[in-house]
Amino acid sequence: MQKKLVLIGGGHAHMVTLANLGAITAKGIDVTVVGPSDDHYYSGMGPGMLSGTYRPEQIRFATRHVVEKQGGTFVRDKAVRIEPQKKMVMLESGGSVPYDVLSCNAGSQVPTPPIDGDPTDIFTVKPIERLMEAKRRLVDHFERHQTQVVIVGGGPSAAEVAGNVWQLARDTGKTMPRITVCAGRTFMGRFSDSIRHRIMGSLRRRGVVMREGGYVRAISSNTVTLDGGETLAADFIFLALGVRPSPIFADSGIATGPDGGLRVNPFLQSTQHPDIFGGGDCIYFQKQPLDKVGVYAVRENPVLYHNLLARLEGRDLMPFDPGGDYLLIFNLGGRTGVLKKRWLEFGGRPAFIVKDYIDRKFMRQFQAIE
Repeated sequence: MQKKLVLIGGGHAHMVTLANLGAITAKGIDVTVVGPSDDHYYSGMGPGMLSGTYRPEQIRFATRHVVEKQGGTFVRDKAVRIEPQKKMVMLESGGSVPYDVLSCNAGSQVPTPPIDGDPTDIFTVKPIERLMEAKRRLVDHFERHQTQVVIVGGGPSAAEVAGNVWQLARDTGKTMPRITVCAGRTFMGRFSDSIRHRIMGSLRRRGVVMREGGYVRAISSNTVTLDGGETLAADFIFLALGVRPSPIFADSGIATGPDGGLRVNPFLQSTQHPDIFGGGDCIYFQKQPLDKVGVYAVRENPVLYHNLLARLEGRDLMPFDPGGDYLLIFNLGGRTGVLKKRWLEFGGRPAFIVKDYIDRKFMRQFQAIE
């Protein structure tokens, strides 16, 4: 019988596997990729797409095209449950896909609190495709009035969205918005004081208001209510409340970590089901819990590719080494940024230039597969 490899998602951790799909199918292995969209958008360039620095086609991979041209099958659907005993992936449409080996790069999502009223102008920062619609709606607002933009969240996504909304308004030549970040207890609280102050200084110089020391209690179509009772007018709201792994594993009764991610061993293999693997934001690496940053998905790529083939062919698996410190660069809009790598820190245009170079190089490498 022909072995069946199924991939859930076409994200960063699956890039090397997708690039080598032709070599896999040439071995007589049937490959199916399940994804909610024909394309995958690179989240690291999402804020830049919001501001207009990048066009949508510059930050996306043509997943369906790459899969089908190498002899695989692409299923445009959402995987909602895994049945390990039957070795089946259940789809939102009601269909199912059988597997011998399964790899999950199901990503993460932003939790959405209850919303009172019309949610038309309330957007989560993920999925990245939503930022295209957000951009269109924002420009429409900028043309009509001074817009009150409120960003709920105090982490990197909130910082990057604030700066890139500012750039979008500036570059469209319309009325500049009033941008407020409701940061919870502390803005960028898990970072060093020097990084916090660089980012806060950059945003404040452009008029962005940072609200610290209180959390958002309620959200409606035109107001944000803080836990102290104060209300803020809001024409447009971004929700940047951190990310959580896809709920598919918990919904399937598969072992997860405390964050709900697929619990994996050093081989990126489910601790409970040896034919299930995973990478990126949707996993919980049991040996050493990892930050939800794209660098780990990129580092997991070659190991995941090796281990999927090894499991199918009965060969030894390769352990994943997360590596040491990683480069952090925040795109703060206006072609400025903040960079940190170990002891090195700097901000301004040079930081953005480094990020832009790295991101464009990454995109060229994998878009070349198309």
